[in-house]
Amino acid sequence: MERLDDIFFYTLEKSIKTYRQFAQRAILKQGFELTIDQWLVLKAIMDNPEWNQQEIAEAAFKDFASVTRIIELLVKKEFLNRVIHPADRRRFLLTPTPKAVQHLKSMQPVTERNRKTALRDLNQDEIARVQQFLTIIIKNCNNI
Repeated sequence: MERLDDIFFYTLEKSIKTYRQFAQRAILKQGFELTIDQWLVLKAIMDNPEWNQQEIAEAAFKDFASVTRIIELLVKKEFLNRVIHPADRRRFLLTPTPKAVQHLKSMQPVTERNRKTALRDLNQDEIARVQQFLTIIIKNCNNI
């Protein structure tokens, strides 16, 4: 019987979880008040202001209900403004506040340092190859 540590996808998942825990600790240590998931949702909204909540959820790898809770927290923390969409009253128009823009800008050096630390001892060619492999896996799974 195979061991968990011998399963590629287990190792992949473990690396992602380990990175997220490491990155979250580093973000909190620097005094930032966003979680990784909140950052993902906020960044998706900032980069794609026309997206609806379902598109945001897909980009952040979260279910709709989780994104609803995250958006609510971001509104309470004054990182997002939320108003009823003028063309569709069933939707909200979400806009980042100046506080959010400044927060993400201030967080950028920390997130870059986190990535650099995690990818230490890998050269650019190795990183590119891993990205190619992962893209193939994504394609294979989406084509079924």
